[in-house]
Amino acid sequence: MEDILKKAQYWMSAFFDDKTKKEVQQLIDEGSNNLEESFYQNLSFGTGGMRGIMGVGTNRINKYTLGKNTQGIANYLHKTMPSEEHSVAIAYDCRTNSDTLARVVANVFAANQIKVYLFPELRPTPLLSYSVRALNCTCGIVLTASHNPPEYNGYKVYWKDGGQLVPPQDAEIIQEIENLKYEEIKFDGNEELIEILDEKIDQEYIDQIIKISTFDASQEDRKNLNICFTSLHGTSITTVPKMFEKAGFSQVHIVDEQATPDGNFPTVKSPNPEEPEALEMAIQLANKENSDIVIGTDPDSDRLGIAVRDLDGKIQLLNGNQTMILMTWFLLKKWKKANKITGKEFVASTIVSTPLMKVLAEDYGVIYKEALTGFKWIAKLIKDHPGLNYIGGGEESFGYMVSDVVRDKDANSAILLTCEMAAELKAKGKTLYQKLIEIYQTYGFYQEYLVSLVKKGLAGAEEIKQKMIDLREHPLNEINGEKVVLIEDYSTSEAKDLQNNKTKSIAIPKSNVLIYYTENGTKVAARPSGTEPKIKFYVSINESFSKEEDFAQRQTQAIDKIKSILKEFGVNE
Repeated sequence: MEDILKKAQYWMSAFFDDKTKKEVQQLIDEGSNNLEESFYQNLSFGTGGMRGIMGVGTNRINKYTLGKNTQGIANYLHKTMPSEEHSVAIAYDCRTNSDTLARVVANVFAANQIKVYLFPELRPTPLLSYSVRALNCTCGIVLTASHNPPEYNGYKVYWKDGGQLVPPQDAEIIQEIENLKYEEIKFDGNEELIEILDEKIDQEYIDQIIKISTFDASQEDRKNLNICFTSLHGTSITTVPKMFEKAGFSQVHIVDEQATPDGNFPTVKSPNPEEPEALEMAIQLANKENSDIVIGTDPDSDRLGIAVRDLDGKIQLLNGNQTMILMTWFLLKKWKKANKITGKEFVASTIVSTPLMKVLAEDYGVIYKEALTGFKWIAKLIKDHPGLNYIGGGEESFGYMVSDVVRDKDANSAILLTCEMAAELKAKGKTLYQKLIEIYQTYGFYQEYLVSLVKKGLAGAEEIKQKMIDLREHPLNEINGEKVVLIEDYSTSEAKDLQNNKTKSIAIPKSNVLIYYTENGTKVAARPSGTEPKIKFYVSINESFSKEEDFAQRQTQAIDKIKSILKEFGVNE
């Protein structure tokens, strides 16, 4: 506690503003856990950049922690590329303080003689990724905490290829940041180096999205699709309605109560389209308007939730693996029809996502590539394989990336692609739900399920750490009566074949992930989140069924089996 108090008292020095010093003094006077939580560590970069609770302290999002990040990046650019003229694009989402923090970041870059392109208002994260390449920037920053609770904010860094930071730049920049003292931050920016962007870049982005996400549906087909859309108080309201209008989807019902950007997210418990509750208002409107499809996005518009009508006409939320499979099938079908599959194309997914992605790719004669969780790794695959054409790819956490126009998951292009697919199917008398069942009948029924256990604070971090240690040191030999045949430990890059008692290396960067495989195709992965105080368990089982009408019952049975499996890992919902 003495070290924490020393760190807090440092924040009372002359460099810090009066408001910050007052809030730190209040934490010291209270002597509560809040002081420890605010200063016990430096906020670190995770899977999707840096995220944390807003407030004072080294473990919080504030002008000083973000200023230090930005100064470190500026120093790195000048040190590693001294002869280049650098520029950066900056965007922000709907969250409280995102606009002011974005301005702080812009000022620090400008104070370091780096040109800044700043969006005038909130914008989707994928638009920032697109803008980095479109504006020929060295890097990009977006202020967002994605779907985290209202008290959070965050800082994502994109490199010149439009993808998020990956090795070796990430470790090099983090080291540069850690070597900095707060007093070295230059906050007084040069206004002449800050350019406020106009709508030209927005329109270019929307045009590109339409180009890569629409195919053969007629204008009449698109008009006939009845869509219900909610932005969940986030940034997609700035792009999706314009995109729909320009593409010809005119029958769109927007949830007005959730259309106004608001970092407090007043109408939902969580602005996360993975959660069924987040789409309740949209589903109510969809039932009133007899909509075919319901779509919702998270606050920064990189994830999307999709709900469709089942065989009984009831609206059902699809999971991230299911939407990924539908979109990938549709893209592969279109590429094949256009004779664009030559053997040099690939689709991509992550190690914790559905195995059905690989099955689909192989059936269409397309290369399948797998990466760690997080779209920065999928973007890196594109950069690492310039001789291959990227078709599309996704991950189980409700994200998808169509083509390589954007080098991150993009709800905007995924929305348009899904609606194009739904419009074509509706014209043929089918639904997305029926098509999903057909895919399962053709390739096998893969049912996935995710459970996230929230473990907050220092004690929670220790609990998560111990859970992963226990799973490694005391591995299960059987799961639901099925013999475990393979254990992949990405922290050591080793895969242990328990049948042949052999070990082989894993050609993917190290990460704190452990995956069990059984003899019958069951897959269970355990992974601490890189951006949230959670440990996640991903389960996939492989079943089969023959008749369309048997699907609902088979799905219920599969989920019951998965819940039984989770109990063996000490996870109870």
